[in-house]
Amino acid sequence: MIFDFRLNVFYTVAKRLNFTKAAEELYITQPAVTKHIRELETHFKISLFERSGNRKIFLTPAGEVLLGYVEQLHAIYKDLEFDMNGLIKQHGGELKIGASNTVGQYVIPAALAQFHDRFKNVKVTLITGNTIQIEEALLSKEIDLGIIEGIHRNPQISYHEFIKDEIVLVSGTGHGRLRKGSIRPEELKNYPLLLREHGSGSLDVIANALKAHHIRLSDLQIEMQLGSAESIKNYLASSECIAFLSVHAILNELKTGACRIVDIKGVSIERYFHFIHLQGQVPPLADLFMRLARSSVS
Repeated sequence: MIFDFRLNVFYTVAKRLNFTKAAEELYITQPAVTKHIRELETHFKISLFERSGNRKIFLTPAGEVLLGYVEQLHAIYKDLEFDMNGLIKQHGGELKIGASNTVGQYVIPAALAQFHDRFKNVKVTLITGNTIQIEEALLSKEIDLGIIEGIHRNPQISYHEFIKDEIVLVSGTGHGRLRKGSIRPEELKNYPLLLREHGSGSLDVIANALKAHHIRLSDLQIEMQLGSAESIKNYLASSECIAFLSVHAILNELKTGACRIVDIKGVSIERYFHFIHLQGQVPPLADLFMRLARSSVS
């Protein structure tokens, strides 16, 4: 990447807020990370990080400003490399992508359209399923690249962060029993609940988040488990249920007022969607799509 390495070091430290983790990610020593940050602070004549007594670090106001600019530069350089690469190569062939349901329906269609517009000689096939199904399709080489909602950490698979997602509690706006905008975690047991099917990455993430508050899925009034966000949304419209859904899946419904988010006090369910490919070298077309998709959402 044509990107000042010191700025790349700063970007990595700012995202991880940990010098050791940044050094591991960049494959350099921690003293080298410290040296690059000090050079930037000397250049700008201002501190970029605050260091607390318990070894935690935080961005200073100057660090926040620099991070904003570095993120813009990062996106520009990604676009530059992508477009220049497209000028020197004639891409063709077939790319088979597998996406978990939420990703396939709500996150990547725009990226697929952009990819087709730039590389019309590439035939793209998309299949959807839950996270386990997509991992199995990758392992059996039915697809070249997967995009999933959960991580099972199969040693044969390489996982790469794509974009952050948040799972929220949702009810229909006509819900008769649940009229308040927030509930305590233990109040989840008072309402019938819709969940995704077993094998869904979303289900694993929800179960782990609730476990931290001493709530098991078996403690809840699970009315039904359905295989897609669309099924859950349609069911919500005709029932007194609540459901956990990706915020990406309900953007239109929030705009139209068809559903609303119910805050769970003290509970935040965040995750990353991940690109997955078999360990080893990434197939060229898969790498091309990954770079375009990241650029389209940055």
